[in-house]
Amino acid sequence: MNMRHIEAFRAVMVSGSVVGAARLLSVTQPGVSRTIALLEMRLGYALFERKGRRLVPTPAAQALYREVEQLYVGIDRIAQVAYDIRHHRAGALRLATLPALGQWLVPAAVARFLATRPQVRVFVQTLPSAQIAELVATRQFDLGVVELPMSRAGVVVQPLPPARIVAVLPAGHRLTGRDELALADLVGERLVLPSPQSYLRYQIDDAFTRQGIVPQVVAETPTSPLVCALAAEGAGIGLVSAWTPAPNGDMRLVQRPLTELLHSQYACLRPEGAVAMALADEFQELLVAQMQLTG
Repeated sequence: MNMRHIEAFRAVMVSGSVVGAARLLSVTQPGVSRTIALLEMRLGYALFERKGRRLVPTPAAQALYREVEQLYVGIDRIAQVAYDIRHHRAGALRLATLPALGQWLVPAAVARFLATRPQVRVFVQTLPSAQIAELVATRQFDLGVVELPMSRAGVVVQPLPPARIVAVLPAGHRLTGRDELALADLVGERLVLPSPQSYLRYQIDDAFTRQGIVPQVVAETPTSPLVCALAAEGAGIGLVSAWTPAPNGDMRLVQRPLTELLHSQYACLRPEGAVAMALADEFQELLVAQMQLTG
């Protein structure tokens, strides 16, 4: 049995006659009759009883037809997947991001991305920038979101919109009554800052130095979400990228902009020399739109 036999059999079952099957398949009536006769000969049993111009399926034909329909459902499914791939609605995207952006910004972009691509799967992992760059360079991830500056062979760096650095304060802190804070307002305050190895911390320290301020740093951590968590617990005032604390997140935490225009800078990484990937392009466009919407 081959696909030509199955097609002819299904066409007769659907149309109820050789004439109808010939129209469905755009072939001659004798061609359909010969194909059905050959199929019956190979199977060793009759599939139809001839009653005038109509063919009445035997119980054996009904049983076979149920199996054939399952095959065609599978074929239709393959056709739909092929269409989805063409229109970028199917496939998989492997994404790595910094923990700071994995709190809400990247998840928000992923949710919007998946909303119109029901057959797409996304694998997301949070990692430090250096590790993300290594994994993207070796093509273990399709797209990475890292903090700049970044220098690594084997990746293409595409900067994202900058984000302001903001202060995060415990909800009951005396400074929460102000609409914005200056660095001078933080003199004598207990501060929770990013670790000295980060570029974000470099900018913060440089800004304090230019104003002759010696900050009272009580805690340091390489992860901005932990800065927010410590501030929420009352350990001190934190300074982080505006995309770290969720807009409507922890009620124990209050976010205030800084008078000084300090910015954190992020970028998307792609494997160098890799074939263009539509899903990665589209996700990056959505991420940029999400940043511009909330920036």
